[in-house]
Amino acid sequence: MKKVTAIFALAGAAVGLTPTAAFAQDDLMALDGDTLRDAVQMRYDAALAMTNNSAIVAANDPRYIWASEAKAQCGIALGYLKSNTKDEVSLSKCALAYDMMNRTPQARVAAPMPEAPAPRPEVCTAQAPGLIFFEFDSATPQQDAVETVEYVVENAGPCNWTSFTVVGHTDRAGSNAYNQGLSERRADAIEGLMTSRGISGAAITTQAKGEETPRVPTADGVRELQNRRVEILVNQ
Repeated sequence: MKKVTAIFALAGAAVGLTPTAAFAQDDLMALDGDTLRDAVQMRYDAALAMTNNSAIVAANDPRYIWASEAKAQCGIALGYLKSNTKDEVSLSKCALAYDMMNRTPQARVAAPMPEAPAPRPEVCTAQAPGLIFFEFDSATPQQDAVETVEYVVENAGPCNWTSFTVVGHTDRAGSNAYNQGLSERRADAIEGLMTSRGISGAAITTQAKGEETPRVPTADGVRELQNRRVEILVNQ
């Protein structure tokens, strides 16, 4: 299986930017108490609104990817803040993704030679165009999962994506055996969304990784949103 491209690298390539976490971290880490919670909540609400904006989704806009990441990271940061914990990693990623989702994508320059074939969209270079997070102990896709699948389906034709690998994962809360089954159910749920929107079942391979390959390494028994996920990979 090919290496999964991180969502920051994917979306950064789509808008021609290579962000660093340093400038984003300072935006929130300097705040405390209710001021910090309000700032993170504002970013979460704005990201949620953007992922539900049909104009952004239909336009194949890379800001949708950043909004999805902002929603996930700001949600994680809010969870930590409920216990009065300032989690530097999620706060940094929340601020960064929020900043990126508010940047207007640069217009692409037209090819100088009229007879030259049009370049494939930047998003077509992605190995992992879909990243979907799940609630704890759940294999039920949320609304953002539907939108992510629709994003993949809409780009399948223009990008000539003919086959996909759908990989389910869990965090490290629960037994290995249970998590293996849970990751399989998550992968099957996303496969079902894809086939219901026109992707042939013959073009999809599912895999279940359980808790073996976390996105964020944790100790055994720890609940971690970023590890409760399904990755849609493009077989190129």
